[in-house]
Amino acid sequence: MKKFIVITGILLSSVFIANSQSLNNTKFDGYRGIWFELNQKYEYGDKYSGALGTYTAKHVPLAVYAKEVDKTFFVYGGTTSENERYLLCMIGEFDHKTGKVSRPTVVYDKQGVNDPHDNPSLMIDDDGYIWVFISGRNVRRMGYKFRSAEPFSINRFEQVTEEEMTYPQPWNTREGFLHLFTKYSGVRQLYFESSTDGLTWTQDRLLAAIPVHEGEKSGHYQTSACFNGEKVGTFFNRHPDGDVDKRTDIYYIESSDLGQTWTNVQGEPMPVPLLQCDNPARVIDYQSQGKNIYVKDMGFDPEGYPAFLYIRSNGHEPGPVSTPYEWCITRWNGAKWLTTVVTESDHNYDMGSLYISEKDWKVVGPTQPGPQEWGVGGELEVWRSTNEGKTWKRAKKLTRKSEFSHSYVRRPLDYKPPFCFFWADGHSHEFSKSQLYFGDFDGDIWMLPYNMEEDFAKPVKMKAK
Repeated sequence: MKKFIVITGILLSSVFIANSQSLNNTKFDGYRGIWFELNQKYEYGDKYSGALGTYTAKHVPLAVYAKEVDKTFFVYGGTTSENERYLLCMIGEFDHKTGKVSRPTVVYDKQGVNDPHDNPSLMIDDDGYIWVFISGRNVRRMGYKFRSAEPFSINRFEQVTEEEMTYPQPWNTREGFLHLFTKYSGVRQLYFESSTDGLTWTQDRLLAAIPVHEGEKSGHYQTSACFNGEKVGTFFNRHPDGDVDKRTDIYYIESSDLGQTWTNVQGEPMPVPLLQCDNPARVIDYQSQGKNIYVKDMGFDPEGYPAFLYIRSNGHEPGPVSTPYEWCITRWNGAKWLTTVVTESDHNYDMGSLYISEKDWKVVGPTQPGPQEWGVGGELEVWRSTNEGKTWKRAKKLTRKSEFSHSYVRRPLDYKPPFCFFWADGHSHEFSKSQLYFGDFDGDIWMLPYNMEEDFAKPVKMKAK
């Protein structure tokens, strides 16, 4: 196992001083999100750019509420200062009793990487240990698993593994841990592994690698969720011949035994890996409709039926050429798949979260255009359905007249108010400072402190505009 030299007990000042030594396990004096651009330019801007501290949709979960200590723990892609694009995989905590956040901790210093594809995901085990899964990028940048040195503590983390993994999605189930992730062995192929203790893991197993024709490349993006610790389900799309700009179709499979067996939604066995385009796991053939599919979030209704939130558009290029950008829900009602449109926005990479309860369903995201036209993010709104996703109405406008666009709104696992969702803001097209926020369904929003002088600080409650 690879070891680091770590710096413990050090507070990093707001002015970053280059240091060849790792910043792992250092405390930071504020919450600072990273800004990023892909540098794939079109008439209406980059394919995507902006505040991506809570990116990507394929990093799940990013936050977990722990009732044992009444705290919400959350990870994000941080940076050293508002003038730097230097990725630090960070973790913070919000104490619901005191209403304060602690100084965030650097779990892993990416040593000069500026790409939030390497952002972390989060899991808490039954003993309270906090697991942070650091995404890699192909084999050029490796992925890592870290575990907190003490239960429910973010003060220090210890490295457990170094491995090839991208887009980590770890789940703590009644049977043990099931981890879904991506490798670039066939451009973007889906894999999984399992463990009963987090220290010893099974061999990586291929989950899906679907070409259209023999000899072509495959590719997938996925999002996943766990239902009451009983089963893990995943929705994923398909990239024809590995072309991510033609992502299309929807598939769904689930497992209740750490991936030993998989089924489709009707319980029919689905031997993995999935290798055929037309198979019983396919929910919708969107390729024949000429539609692109961008995964956002998924959840289960009280009966354990899955529902999928995604954006459906007419292409990958930003701007009016790919309109409409439809926020869709595809859900299983026990007999068939049903699809409805929640609303529309103005970008494929607008990102929101789905909330399902016995009372209602909600979607929170940047569904209103923001201050930067045709850019990632916008003004945040809450949409509500009282008939299990069949019809939707705008319930609340969360932000108005913002200077920057709000993007990548994420749902904490087992969330508790007021930390119901969190996100970052930033200029959609030009490098800018990026703040982090959280909010609740009453419409209250708090900004996390960009600079901290004490070990704990109260987030700033934002005034309604």
